[in-house]
Amino acid sequence: MVAKIVSGKSIRGILHYNENKVAVKEAKLILASGFATEVNEMSVNQKLHRFEHLTMLNRKVKTNAIHITLNFDTQDKLNDELLQRIISTYMNGIGFGDQPYLAYKHQDAAHPHVHIATTNIKADGKRIDIHGIGRTLSEVARKAIEKEFKLIQAEGRKQSNGLGIKAADIEKAIYGKTPTKRTITNIVNAVINNYKFTSLAEMNAVLKQFNMLADPGRENTMMFQKNGLMYSIINQKGEQVGVPIKASVIYGKPTLLNLEKKFEQNLEKRKVFKEPLKQAIKHVFQKYTSLSKSTFIAELAKQKISVTFRTNKQGFTYGITFVDNNNKTVFNGSDLGKAYSAKAIVDRLGTNDQLLKPEQKTYLKPTASNNYFKRERTGNSYLKAPEPTIYLKSLLDKSITDYGSSMSRKRKRKKKGQEPEQQQSF
Repeated sequence: MVAKIVSGKSIRGILHYNENKVAVKEAKLILASGFATEVNEMSVNQKLHRFEHLTMLNRKVKTNAIHITLNFDTQDKLNDELLQRIISTYMNGIGFGDQPYLAYKHQDAAHPHVHIATTNIKADGKRIDIHGIGRTLSEVARKAIEKEFKLIQAEGRKQSNGLGIKAADIEKAIYGKTPTKRTITNIVNAVINNYKFTSLAEMNAVLKQFNMLADPGRENTMMFQKNGLMYSIINQKGEQVGVPIKASVIYGKPTLLNLEKKFEQNLEKRKVFKEPLKQAIKHVFQKYTSLSKSTFIAELAKQKISVTFRTNKQGFTYGITFVDNNNKTVFNGSDLGKAYSAKAIVDRLGTNDQLLKPEQKTYLKPTASNNYFKRERTGNSYLKAPEPTIYLKSLLDKSITDYGSSMSRKRKRKKKGQEPEQQQSF
């Protein structure tokens, strides 16, 4: 279980957010504590009044709205009754058991989760201090609940991320066949938590594999100037379909500002996967004497590596991006090295395919350092054997010298009348 506590200035905003979810059947109110009447019969304003009555007791406290989320793994088996017990135990554990609160079970993501709306102003007007509550009381309560209710533990999980979303659960978004917001939320969070990319373009290279796109808007738009970001489902032509979703309303808030923090972290995390990707690309070229673009893409796809060529309206290819779905990493060609840049790759590609034939010989040519050999393809022509390296020459000279010394000793023995031992035949 993962718990998150966020304080704010507007209990009205928190309440309306959850009530709007209920209105569109993406959430359900499953628990109300501290309300004297039947909560299902109360209007939104009546529920709001219960909280505002407390906040008005201490007008000096401006940040008095508390929004809590409890997120569970997809493997947790949770019905409403069990969730109610977990919520009650958690609220008591963090010192909010006597506060009025409303708990909503949300159904807009693959993993089970609840949102809790409450206030930190008590009936006597005193404020509940929430400074550091996430690191102290919340963590203790969370771990105790995992053991008591036998939940999947948040710590030490490798296949699930903090929200319990697995990369394997991602399915391509198909507009009209899958719930738009739920699908977008699932895909975006899974990609962010599993893949290592360092720019929005690299992130989109991953998202497009699942018919998704993160759009910052055109340069002359207000959205672009204010660093806004929208997520959309796209069709097979790459065109956006349906109503786009703002990054700020998606769970986890994958806004451009938050993504930029991820970009910096991923620069270091992806380094160890650079060389395996280079070797995979090199291996494809080594199989062919001539290789077309389509075959190059298909060969890498067999290794679960996706290739995107970025081309302008004039048909000029100015960039190439590799998505390694095995290691969940994304690299621009230039980040791998000059030999893997868009220009270098395009220059090596031809219009047809020709596999390397068995009779096309190879030989080992010594490098300038004489420390290792470099493989070179020679075609069908016969080549003169390469000159031996300095090291090989020294070995050869030593062998000749040793042989000469041995023969000299034998001649001396013959002169002294010493016959060599007869060899036995078997």
